[in-house]
Amino acid sequence: MKVLVTGAAGFIGFHLARRLLREGWRVYGIDNLNSYYDVELKKARRDLLMAKPEFTFEALDLADGERLSTFVAHHQPDHVVNLAAQAGVRYSLENPLAYVNSNLVGFVNLLDACVHGTNLRHFVFASSSSVYGANVRVPFSVDDRVDHPISLYAATKKSNELIAHSYSHLYGLPVTGLRFFTVYGPWGRPDMACFKFTRAIDEGKPIEIYNHGRMQRDFTYIDDVVEGIVRVLGRPPVRSVVEENSGEILSNARYKVYNLGNHQPVDLLTFVEILERAMGKKATKVFLPMQLGDVPCTYAQTDDLWRDTGFRPSTPIDVGLARFVGWYREYYSNVERAGCLAHA
Repeated sequence: MKVLVTGAAGFIGFHLARRLLREGWRVYGIDNLNSYYDVELKKARRDLLMAKPEFTFEALDLADGERLSTFVAHHQPDHVVNLAAQAGVRYSLENPLAYVNSNLVGFVNLLDACVHGTNLRHFVFASSSSVYGANVRVPFSVDDRVDHPISLYAATKKSNELIAHSYSHLYGLPVTGLRFFTVYGPWGRPDMACFKFTRAIDEGKPIEIYNHGRMQRDFTYIDDVVEGIVRVLGRPPVRSVVEENSGEILSNARYKVYNLGNHQPVDLLTFVEILERAMGKKATKVFLPMQLGDVPCTYAQTDDLWRDTGFRPSTPIDVGLARFVGWYREYYSNVERAGCLAHA
């Protein structure tokens, strides 16, 4: 089977591509290698994948619709997993156009390339827990209303869900959206709390604790996220029927959305304590107010995922953080050693 993974040099894309390669898939990877965070980390992930002959990489921005269409039509993937996006809630306040170009223009370009250039079996895409926005009822259910986003990032992710549904309805494309909840683990993103806190503690610098520590996150380990994607990938949705009081609305959409989270929110200060134990070092904490666009709690209801795939994430936070710290120390000791050799 052939699969196109966008954002293949990113955190989740890298792990998914590596898993699929181990299982014998032919993987085509796309990434624009932008500088939102350390490009060398992205290149290191890409290089590990390129060591496999079954992996093909193209440095390509989804906003370049012509090149993207040519690439998709040439390789004819059976499946697409779209993980490419401009990430980060806080950065969306500084550079909103980056989110429009990547998360909206790029997303439409990819869908268009798939419906007009392939006979795709399944289109799976990354949504986000941020779509729940100002919701206060927990755990978050896919049946909850999600029409109150509180950041542009969240708005683009909800827009992705709406756009994907329309393409599925119009063209019969099987589509599944996955709302990820605070993914962490080895090879993670430097802008996420797990990575930022680990680096700060390691370097003896203070860590910033927002909302004075009154925060909870449904931290979800990367291996669980990849397992969820793989389980869903082989189960394209069937045609849906939506019933309303006014009668029955028939939809041609083959469309489904799942939460992909650990279903066990962790207090932020507890998270820091577990990380301190894993590192054998205490953190210096700076307590700050809630940041604009942030939410106090995320908490995934995963009953639908369990019912349809027999899987729900379960890696305990202490296990996941210990694995991340082990990777972090090994990776940066190798980077430091390589730097010393380069200057010798």
